[in-house]
This record gives sequence, structure tokens and C-alpha cells, in this order.
Amino acid sequence: MSKLDKDQVLSDFTAAYVAKNGKEPSVEVKSGWYSIDGGKNVRLAAIEEMTQELSGSAPAAKAAEPAKAKKSAKKAAPASKVAEAKSAGFKVVKKGDGYNPANFWLDYLASLNSDSRTPQGFY
Repeated sequence: MSKLDKDQVLSDFTAAYVAKNGKEPSVEVKSGWYSIDGGKNVRLAAIEEMTQELSGSAPAAKAAEPAKAKKSAKKAAPASKVAEAKSAGFKVVKKGDGYNPANFWLDYLASLNSDSRTPQGFY
């Protein structure tokens, strides 16, 4: 991990922002976080990425992501076929909000055939 120069990163970002939007950004600094034009607070590394996006030069890591996405899509395809084959024997019908943990707990207590009750504040 390289150490970023705050002044250099901010000057590069300002130059790219002015070239893209035609005005200077207002950058507020508060304990290592930077707010640009009153937006979300970000770190210096995020400002460097935003500079690359504004200038049009995408980082090399983003270029490698589509290749990884293609590989993961190929791996996911056979798994989905297996899931479809297993679920072909029945049809799932969803009514209301579905079977949630509260319903499971109530069914479990009912199956005990005892005088068990739900915890205090359950409903």
C-alpha cells in the first residue's frame, strides 16, 4: 500500500473536477475524512479513485473485474441447473410474509406438547 500525498491528491482531484464540471469543488476536511460539495464523507483513497473516474482513466483493477465476473457466471450456471432439477418435484407457494423465525418458534413450542410459552416481549 502506497502512502498518498494529501496535497497532491486534492490538487489532482480539483483539476479533474474543474475540467469536468467547470467549477471548483468545496472540500471540507474533518479528522481524516473529506466531504466534497457537502456529500458523503470519504477517505483520501476514495478521492483518488474519483479523480481517475473524472479524468477518464479507469484503474487496472476495474478492467480485471469483468474477467472474474465471466468466470463466476460460468461456475454459477451448473449449480443453478442442479437446483432447478431438485425443485422440480414441488411448487413453492408464498403467502403473506413467509415463514419467519417467530412462526418457527411458535410451531416448535406447539410441537413440544408441554406448557411452554414464548419469551417475554415476543409479540
